[in-house]
Amino acid sequence: MKSYYIHFIRHGDIAETKNGAYIGITDVSLSSDGREELKKLDNTCRYPYAPVLFSSPLKRCIETCEIIYPGKEPIVVDELSEMNFGLWEGKTAEDLKNHPDFNKWLSGDTSVKPPEGESSADFTRRVCLMFQKIVDGLISTGHTEAVIVTHGGVIMTLMAVYGFPQAKPFEWACESGTGYSIRITPMLWQRDRVSEVYRTIPE
Repeated sequence: MKSYYIHFIRHGDIAETKNGAYIGITDVSLSSDGREELKKLDNTCRYPYAPVLFSSPLKRCIETCEIIYPGKEPIVVDELSEMNFGLWEGKTAEDLKNHPDFNKWLSGDTSVKPPEGESSADFTRRVCLMFQKIVDGLISTGHTEAVIVTHGGVIMTLMAVYGFPQAKPFEWACESGTGYSIRITPMLWQRDRVSEVYRTIPE
């Protein structure tokens, strides 16, 4: 029976995150340091090749694709975008410390969400439905391997929901330009929606 391999890569560094700001759907480019770090990783390590490349529509992911997979056109999937932090976009924890809902949200209270933003439950639902469509598409078309260039929040959520061994989202945090490879067997996927996390990348 075929196995299917999906490789998740987090985009390169952006200056705003280095400054501690919440950057979700704000469309910022890679920092100059982020570009150089990606080029160094690409030169000294090995990223997986795959016939299919998916990407978030945000510039930091598209630019990451251009550096790691030059000349390969990604399939852009809107649902691969990071969480929408609404009015908290671009603000730091220091900026938000006096907001009545911020500490509740930070502690994982699912009853609150950023003003005009996306709740954790809605974000999880969005990225999970998207990922299931990608997996089902691979199985139906016969492609056995794909790369997904996306955001830290997306990767952590999908690993926590579908990855084995099981771990909490924060335990799947990864540095910029790195990620995980998973193996999917159709029978196990159709029965339990489970995938095997078998390595970190790049090698």
